[in-house]
Amino acid sequence: MPGDGHRIARRGDGLNMGWYRNAVFVFGALFVVIGLALLVVTAANGGGVLGFVMGALFVALGVARIQLERKRGR
Repeated sequence: MPGDGHRIARRGDGLNMGWYRNAVFVFGALFVVIGLALLVVTAANGGGVLGFVMGALFVALGVARIQLERKRGR
């Protein structure tokens, strides 16, 4: 049936989603910090392609997740 279940989904969207949104920001920031730490440690130990790639990927993952959540929240 058209519209079946939409009322239930709409009602639950804002009910307890504040904790989820905060968790996304915290974990996104945590991934950025881990990525930066990987980059710093890799550079301090003379470099290595895998360390730089993993660090950059962690930073990109954290930033992308935060951006996606910000756009979804509008």
